Amino acid sequence: MPIYFYHIIAFVAGFIIDAILGDPYSFPHPVKVIGNLIAKLDKHYLGEKVKQNTSLENETQVEAMDETKARIEALRKRAKGRRCVLIVTLLTLSVTSLIYITSYAIHPIVGCVVETIMTYQILAAKCLYVESMKVYKALKKGPLEDARRAVSMIVGRDTDKLDETGVAKAAIETVAENASDGVIAPQLYLAIGGPILGMLYKAINTMDSMIGYKNDRYMDFGRFAAKLDDVANYIPARICSHLMIFSYFGKMVSKPTIGDDTRPVEVEDIRRSNHLMYGAAILCELICVGFMLAGALMMVFAFSI
Repeated sequence: MPIYFYHIIAFVAGFIIDAILGDPYSFPHPVKVIGNLIAKLDKHYLGEKVKQNTSLENETQVEAMDETKARIEALRKRAKGRRCVLIVTLLTLSVTSLIYITSYAIHPIVGCVVETIMTYQILAAKCLYVESMKVYKALKKGPLEDARRAVSMIVGRDTDKLDETGVAKAAIETVAENASDGVIAPQLYLAIGGPILGMLYKAINTMDSMIGYKNDRYMDFGRFAAKLDDVANYIPARICSHLMIFSYFGKMVSKPTIGDDTRPVEVEDIRRSNHLMYGAAILCELICVGFMLAGALMMVFAFSI
């Protein structure tokens, strides 16, 4: 069987395994390795973390520093940030490529199994569903403190003062955002370039989630990582939005702007957002498989001539 058919099998099998198993906490995950590398580079280039000012800039530091010196320091941090991105992306590409190529060199079936596992680890649909539904169940059962604690595990904001609606909104927003960069975008990159391109995307996305913040520490250091993530997600995010529209099953919903206060947010919206996420993911999987099969058949036909 031609090698590209093994790629299609792994693409489908990895998606199914993720939908069933998700990410067991005890199972080693490559994204954790990438995250540890980013954290070490962060510490190497910027030193130990201190309590950060959450504003865009620290006015006291700016006033105490000459404007020229501040500009030079910003340029230095940006250069360090670019080196960090280069190291992470090159190591990710090198290690993933080595594993991928070696496994297929041993035997196509071995390669297919390894690719399936890597595909499964790159996707995060079940994990997103499980973590957001913990918030849903906590809101249903109470007390509110449990729901706040559950949502704090999936958002990067202060959740101590959120009311029930605020907690629900935070969970819904997380599902909506990660439907693109945790599910649809990885599917698209996996379909195009297999685990090599898929893992590269995860590395870029992980860097953005760790150092792509507008605060004193990362405003300059994380700038390149954040911009690179914007580029990587530009097309997938737009595809994701259209897939979600198709998941309305042809029902026209008039919404002049996103977030119109047409009705209060309710707890059940968390479950609905997950259904929408899975609907978009399944639709994306089917479309990708269709294109992959068409491409494979075209290659078979070309080689047969």
